[in-house]
Amino acid sequence: MKHIIYQIIPRLFANFNETRKYNGTKAENGCGKMADINDKALKSIADLGATHVWYTGIIRHATAELNSPAITKGLAGSPYAITDYYDVNPDLAVNEDKRMEEFEQLVARTHAAGLDVLIDFVPNHVAREYHSTHKPKGIEDLGEGDHPEWAFSPLNNFYYLPGQPLTMDIDLKGYQEYPAKVTGNDCFSSHPSNTDWYETVKLNYGVFYQGGGEKQFFPIPSTWKKMVDILLFWASQKINGVRVDMAEMVPVEFFQWAIDKVKKKYPEFIFIGECYDPNRYDAYLKAGFDYLYDKVGMYDYLRGVTSKNWPVEGITAQWMQHSGERLNHMLYFLENHDEQRIASGFFCGDGTCAEPAMIVAATLNQCAVMVYMGQELGERGMDMEGFSGIDGRTTIFDYWGIKSIQAWANKGQYDGANLSEEQRDLRLFYQRLLTIARDNKAVQKGLMYDITYAQGEGFNKHEHYAYIRKYKQHILLVVLNFDDHLTDIQVRIPQEAFAHLQQPEYSMVEATDLLTDTTYTFPFSPHTPVCLTLPAWKGVVLKIKG
Repeated sequence: MKHIIYQIIPRLFANFNETRKYNGTKAENGCGKMADINDKALKSIADLGATHVWYTGIIRHATAELNSPAITKGLAGSPYAITDYYDVNPDLAVNEDKRMEEFEQLVARTHAAGLDVLIDFVPNHVAREYHSTHKPKGIEDLGEGDHPEWAFSPLNNFYYLPGQPLTMDIDLKGYQEYPAKVTGNDCFSSHPSNTDWYETVKLNYGVFYQGGGEKQFFPIPSTWKKMVDILLFWASQKINGVRVDMAEMVPVEFFQWAIDKVKKKYPEFIFIGECYDPNRYDAYLKAGFDYLYDKVGMYDYLRGVTSKNWPVEGITAQWMQHSGERLNHMLYFLENHDEQRIASGFFCGDGTCAEPAMIVAATLNQCAVMVYMGQELGERGMDMEGFSGIDGRTTIFDYWGIKSIQAWANKGQYDGANLSEEQRDLRLFYQRLLTIARDNKAVQKGLMYDITYAQGEGFNKHEHYAYIRKYKQHILLVVLNFDDHLTDIQVRIPQEAFAHLQQPEYSMVEATDLLTDTTYTFPFSPHTPVCLTLPAWKGVVLKIKG
């Protein structure tokens, strides 16, 4: 099955409070609860075409209310500054004392809706005030048994700067750290800057960075064992996989060891790696990752195409850089919590302009595809929330209500009653597209043949793209218009495509656009082009009937 991942930040997704006060507190702006991600919400996500829900911010992390505000980013804090790997974020619970039970109920509801559950695994760093109060009996805490007088030891869980207190240009308001620990973004200074990940400290996997990067992996470093314990704990909570934050900042040797241990006990458990260096993709896939972010390749290029910076034909080079089976282990996306919203003023200002790019992401090959909450509604992310300013992103640091999601959620009914016509149309596009990606065998399992190279008159390679997907008798012709004008397009299907796909020619076929149910008739042969008229920023996924 092709994996269709829908990313949710529960704190924001299930928040029905419409106050939206700048830098507002939890009491003022509200906070979404796991209990409010109800059966209706999950059915709607499943109906959208999703197979997995990635719940971002489940594990307990630093907040200004419960931790030192000076070293917490925003009042709500970063989901990536973990304070207790064995606990659930209390903000997300109706009854804080029963927060793990509420999470278990959320997992059960999600599974009942036919969806698998993903959460974050943050192996590179933790919050500066990390301390587990909920670790199982017999589990040693991170940092417990460390020797802070040693700058480095594979026995330590953290890197230290002996003799140096933590200092910053901001007022630490009484927070003290001595000796200073190395900051999460590999900042080996006791005085991290305001742009460093100053709210986090780096975990030590046995790499002696201060000594030129020497690897001391035997005996197995303490951190390796403790992090595997954490993975096995969450797998036992019936989740189905993890999105691994900043995977390439952690040695690949750890993942090879850890993933093997997890998959021996939970064979279907999936690992999705946030990686940005294509030169390291093969190593991380060999280590056992199921999918890796294709951010610096396909995401960047699709964004460039949609922003009119690069020619459309260059999409071919992006998928071709992944040879063989590697191609099917990429994760395509156009939005996530790190990236600017499509409809923001920093991207293209209108969610519909990315429709052809999203068709590529969802149907080009067998790899996984991800959609970020509100993307299907054209969420702009242009709010000034507090710690986050107007940057085209939805905040991960503040308590906030997202207008587009609230319009769809309708106080927990999740019926879209308050959506605009434009939002309804965009969501219908995503629903149809993601359902095709999830259910159509040609997309799930089929061969792909890129025919853009073979085009000539009547086809502008700077604005148009075309390819074929085929599995047995299932065949799709995908044609995309990245132009901002209604355009007549002539698509030539080369002889070698028929030969490669073992596809017979037809003097005339009937085809249905699976996105709109529009029917077409045209010759399906190398001798006569397929003639189509496509609106601006649109595409067709034509199911061919021989």
